[in-house]
Amino acid sequence: MPVKIRLQRHGSKGFPFYHIVIADSRAPRDGKFIERIGSYNPTTNPATIKLDFDLALSWLKKGAQPTDTCRGILSYEGVMMKHHLLKGVAKNAMTENEAEVKFNTWKKDKDSKIDAKRSKLSKSKDEEATQRLAAEAKIREAKAEAIAKKNAKLAAAARAESSAATEEVENTEVVVDTTAENTAEA
Repeated sequence: MPVKIRLQRHGSKGFPFYHIVIADSRAPRDGKFIERIGSYNPTTNPATIKLDFDLALSWLKKGAQPTDTCRGILSYEGVMMKHHLLKGVAKNAMTENEAEVKFNTWKKDKDSKIDAKRSKLSKSKDEEATQRLAAEAKIREAKAEAIAKKNAKLAAAARAESSAATEEVENTEVVVDTTAENTAEA
């Protein structure tokens, strides 16, 4: 029975989520499987991978063939590297201690690269947020200036109307006073 390490799709349309499973190669993609060894979520950045390292390694030793995508996932997690080093130990190309040292240095380098990417992404998110806030502040200030100009124009127009009204009132009072004087003389 040919055994494959492959992905089993879950999640809704547009939001995939995968289980990493050991399955018979003749079984349908989302059908019957032998064992679930992890999960893979490609929608996050970087992709979230949860994998039972020892279980995946034991299935590789037994001869399970990973699909192309699963091979990439297993390589990313270091399972393929560990499998390769253990083959070298079996052929007496190196000792087990040397293989462990090589794997640990590789894993530290890989983890530091992943941490650098995560910190870079978080910094870029923070910078993007501050830029967005600065842009919003500029827009808010521009709107406030426009409103202030509009209010100043309205206030000037109101002052002009009120001064014109007071001049008319003064002019009418003058006319009224002159008529009052004319009637008093007569």
